[in-house]
Amino acid sequence: MVMRQYLLTYSGVVFALYLHHVIRAIEVPLDPNIQSELSQPPTITEQSVKDYIVDPRDNIFIECEAKGNPVPTFSWTRNGKFFNVAKDPKVSMQRRSGTLVIDFRGGGRPEDYEGEYQCSARNEYGTALSSKILLQVSRSPLWPKEHLDLVEIDEGSPLTLKCNPPPGLPPPVIFWMSSSMEPIHQDKRVSQGQNGDLYFSNVMLQDAQTDYSCNARFHFTHTIQQKNPYTLKVQTTRGVMETTPSFMYPYGTSSNQIVLRGVDLLLECIASGVPAPDIMWYKKGGELPTDKTKLENFNKALRITNVSEEDSGEYFCLASNKMGSIRHTISVRVKAAPYWLDEPQNLILAPGEDGRLVCRANGNPKPTIQWLVNGEPIESAPPNPSREVAGDTIVFRDTQIGSSAVYQCNASNEHGYLLANAFVSVLDVPPRILAPRNQLIKVIQYNRTLLDCPFFGSPIPTLRWFKNGQGSALDGENYQRHENGSLEINMARKEDQGIYTCVATNILGKAENQVRLEIKDPTRIVRGPEDLIVKRGSMVRLDCRIKHDSTLKLTVAWLKDDTPLYIGNRMKKEDDGLIIYGVAEKDQGDYTCVASTELDKDSAKAFLTVLAVVSAPTNRMTALPKERPERPRDLELTDLAERSVRLTWIPGDDNNSPITDYVVQFEEDKFQPGSWYNHSRYPGSVNSAVLRLSPYVNYQFRVIAVNEVGSSLPSLPSERYHTIGASPEINPTGVRGAGTQKNNMEITWTPLNATQAYGPNLRYIVNWRQRDTRESWSNETVRTTRHVVWNTPIYVPYEIKVQAENDFGRAPEPDVIIGYSGEDLPSAPRYIRIRQPNLETITLEWDHPEHPNGILTGYNLRYQAFNGSKTGRTLVETFSPNQTRFTLKRTDPISRYRFFLRARTQVGDGESIVEESPAPLNEATPTPAYTKNQVDIATQGWFIGLMCAIALLVLILLIVCFIKRSRGGKYPVREKVEVLDHEDHKVDDPSFDYSDEDNKEPPGSHTSLDGTIKQESDDSLVDYGEGGEGQFNEDGSFIGQYTVKKDKEETEGNESSEATSPVNAIYSLA
Repeated sequence: MVMRQYLLTYSGVVFALYLHHVIRAIEVPLDPNIQSELSQPPTITEQSVKDYIVDPRDNIFIECEAKGNPVPTFSWTRNGKFFNVAKDPKVSMQRRSGTLVIDFRGGGRPEDYEGEYQCSARNEYGTALSSKILLQVSRSPLWPKEHLDLVEIDEGSPLTLKCNPPPGLPPPVIFWMSSSMEPIHQDKRVSQGQNGDLYFSNVMLQDAQTDYSCNARFHFTHTIQQKNPYTLKVQTTRGVMETTPSFMYPYGTSSNQIVLRGVDLLLECIASGVPAPDIMWYKKGGELPTDKTKLENFNKALRITNVSEEDSGEYFCLASNKMGSIRHTISVRVKAAPYWLDEPQNLILAPGEDGRLVCRANGNPKPTIQWLVNGEPIESAPPNPSREVAGDTIVFRDTQIGSSAVYQCNASNEHGYLLANAFVSVLDVPPRILAPRNQLIKVIQYNRTLLDCPFFGSPIPTLRWFKNGQGSALDGENYQRHENGSLEINMARKEDQGIYTCVATNILGKAENQVRLEIKDPTRIVRGPEDLIVKRGSMVRLDCRIKHDSTLKLTVAWLKDDTPLYIGNRMKKEDDGLIIYGVAEKDQGDYTCVASTELDKDSAKAFLTVLAVVSAPTNRMTALPKERPERPRDLELTDLAERSVRLTWIPGDDNNSPITDYVVQFEEDKFQPGSWYNHSRYPGSVNSAVLRLSPYVNYQFRVIAVNEVGSSLPSLPSERYHTIGASPEINPTGVRGAGTQKNNMEITWTPLNATQAYGPNLRYIVNWRQRDTRESWSNETVRTTRHVVWNTPIYVPYEIKVQAENDFGRAPEPDVIIGYSGEDLPSAPRYIRIRQPNLETITLEWDHPEHPNGILTGYNLRYQAFNGSKTGRTLVETFSPNQTRFTLKRTDPISRYRFFLRARTQVGDGESIVEESPAPLNEATPTPAYTKNQVDIATQGWFIGLMCAIALLVLILLIVCFIKRSRGGKYPVREKVEVLDHEDHKVDDPSFDYSDEDNKEPPGSHTSLDGTIKQESDDSLVDYGEGGEGQFNEDGSFIGQYTVKKDKEETEGNESSEATSPVNAIYSLA
């Protein structure tokens, strides 16, 4: 047995290593010319759904489309048997297709063609199968005729009106109306269940004002069938008695429900009661999955979408009103039809190559895997020595021509099945170069470039590059080869110019292609324009001398203030510069020379400053006064484009102060009509500008002139220009998430403005999910600037995204920010430790709360001294959230302290942990005789009371001894004391004072809260009586075992008690 296990393990390891070294499959290019030349087994491309319900009034089309080379032929089976299409005149197949057409125009019953259909597509390289298609004809049966009696019921009682619709295919949609076709108003008292019945939690007098009819709407026929109406007669009473809830559906206290993975789980609880109960839902041992949970039907139904295995468990609904509550537990088990883990993929191999098909599926119960080849079970297929089946994997070794086939993987369990086709095609194709022949590549010197050479072949060819038809293959240093065949030259130099040849080779031949590489000189401006200051009316020259590759066409353009310069009559463009005649103030600005070829470009910029000419005054008159400029006029819009427009204006009079700037403003009439905003600013020498625009804005412009005195009045507005819409390009900013209550998180953001909306119906898609969990994103689309997420756990981090969207589309994917749900009161600190290193101090140490429920803002400590029933005043200390230690200076060494410690968040103080300091240790308690502060203690009231108590105790003991001695007996006390003195030197006198010579408390004693000393020794007065029950006589004399021998005999049964008594020990010595 051990040897067999070893062999299985070894073979498994070898198989795993083999799969690891399987050669990668060949990928066929998408080039249609290549695809049309290669042989290919069939592949199913389209088919009808597995459960196919058809309208009986229409012809039936059962789809089956496939591709392959040669073109596949089609056949069908019905209920597992060959379906002869040619024998039935009503049935045909579409041309060059496998789609079945069943035509009923000449009569016939669609029901006769119900059954399970399966399509096969085959050519000489294999057979592909469709899924099994269950064809069913839709049914809309009539409602059975029935007579419904008058329903009499007492006011306040529960009521269920049964629907019992006729079974349809698919099932009909149920709704309730009156016989006059008025909808029945539903609320938490009156509602329709999932089974179609109408439930009344309690009947009211007003319910008799209408009748109730159940209606069924059938999908295909679009017909509505109405059941005979119910009529209610409500018996009134003087007062409706309030009742506790009771479940109307489901019955009992528990039930079970099975649901399949991937579908919706619907749980329902409907309860009766007066008043109508509220329903709440919970999951035992966890939270409801908020991202896919939805409450329906006035909270009576809980829907969990896309159920997974994690949703298994016990759910319970709680029905409650002011009279009480009940609950029903529903045990949910999630099963699963098969679903893919690894779906088999088509495999293309060259002769002699290895490969594998993998088919892995999961489900509950775990599905079984069955392999078929060309539609037949692989066990009954002809043997293939190059094929080995190992469970969910088929391994191919040393495949040869003729091994092509289509393999089917069927994964099934009791809840369903999956069927996948994957072909194995063995090709032998000589190498082919897929790039255009004799390409010419131009590149600027010292730039990076790629020479492309895509190729194909089976077996996969090897590719090598050569330069100028000679030398060894190119690789390394300045060259880098890529898997797709490209050759990368990291830095092109003059010596790299030449003809490059790529050669693809496999065992069937070779193919080659040439690429000619030319290295070009870069374009450079060797002398560009310089900053100049000129007088108005003069001539100026701006240089732009360029060096470039003579084989490339050169283009020179001039820009003014980064916009194309209009070359008017006063300007002349030359090969090496720009000349401006009669310079005016408007010529002032930035000038840029741009030199470009098809491969590169260069630019140079300079600023031209224009000075006004000041003439000498011809008389003694003062200079003309300077004023604000006149406003611009005659605004005109030209060069209308999607995102830009050219605005031109005529300047107004500068009023003896040159215009330095123009300010362009805009107004839009959708979001804030009538409000003007600055758009852009231009030099005073400009009277035309290209304005950059945003989509979906109805623009109107005006211009304001500015000089050193001030600004002009705004010009009259231009005509409006409405840009077309587009999807937003940015998302809202300032996104944050914070809780306003302990069970919510409010997500807020700064909205987009009018020029950022880009389209109509601007809205925001809010996404959120808990961080570090596997849950999917929850989302909500809103038009406001906030969204509140409810039923959140207390203070947990959330990932949040807010994406803008309009009718044209969505903005780019937004960044994820982290927010937190609401805080709550923290739990108590984990522990508090109290230490008393000496009589003067008490040290407290504590740990943070186990559940902070937010950001801790500190700790509050309340404490008070107490001594017996007396307590001191309460003192309060506050600490930072990082402080976990506190030292208290005691006011006296006897009092104890009671401490109340709470953690604090911004919500408030949490639960407190309460601890008391322990009583002082015996060895640490100073005696009255040796206390350092003897003078101070002696003046204290507690100390005086203690001394008086001790004196009284000594007096009582003396009186007892005196009485005992005067009465006599068989054992005098004096003799007993002498014996004790002989045995124990700690006794100094007959007063029974057992204090040691060191004035310390005897072992076993402790100090009480009022300062007295309690003796816990076995040497108690009780031990001197009969067993443990000795008493005093009325005159104070002791009744013991000294006078009557009989007493001793009667107590011999309690030897354990007497053995511990020092008096008994003395008596035995006597």
